[in-house]
Amino acid sequence: MGKQTNRFLLKLSGEVLGGQNPKGVSSDVCQNLAKSIKALVGSGSQLGIVIGGGNYCRGVELANLDRTPADHMGMLATIMNGLYLQHYFEEAGLSTRVLSALDCPKVVESYTWKGAVSALNAGQVVIFVGGTGNPYFTTDTAAALRAGEVQAAKLLKATKVDGVYSKDPIKYDDAIRYPQVSYAQVLEENLQVMDGTAFALCRSAQIPILVFHMDLLLKGTPIQIKDIEKQGSLVQ
Repeated sequence: MGKQTNRFLLKLSGEVLGGQNPKGVSSDVCQNLAKSIKALVGSGSQLGIVIGGGNYCRGVELANLDRTPADHMGMLATIMNGLYLQHYFEEAGLSTRVLSALDCPKVVESYTWKGAVSALNAGQVVIFVGGTGNPYFTTDTAAALRAGEVQAAKLLKATKVDGVYSKDPIKYDDAIRYPQVSYAQVLEENLQVMDGTAFALCRSAQIPILVFHMDLLLKGTPIQIKDIEKQGSLVQ
């Protein structure tokens, strides 16, 4: 199976779901996100989503715990977010399947590669939860891994800024935006695109990374892949 030109992997942080609140889930945000995702799928795109869990907890922030159980808690948080998204997506008329790398069979279906590919081919939105199923790996790494496994054409990374910059544009007014940048330049300039493991996976598998502002998905207006490509920065 080669790369599927209409298949994309979207990486969302858990914090996106909270809206103006640092924790929890906003129903308005989820409803608007569902509308945007429905438009993307309706335009002919196959879409997988990796969701983080930072709106509940991040493993690395639980300093009073050993790293492994702390990361397990973070993975459980992503399962909660996946179930939330499934509810709002199906409420909007989207057929949705949640697959977890962390086995939790009474709550959510366990991830298999064949199950994911079958669901995408059937036009379902696939929400990947549970991270990689292992501690010490971020959900960025899970997104890169799943993008490679399902042969996605691009990894779409929704962030707080509208692309890749020479430095943090929120902190520095003189930050330069790059509409397009190579994997090599990201390494040379130490540009903050994804964590090192995730970036290495994408570079090795030659998966382009499209970095764009998350607000594009949260307005609840019809959107297509070309709109994200026009607004974001491409790493390849």
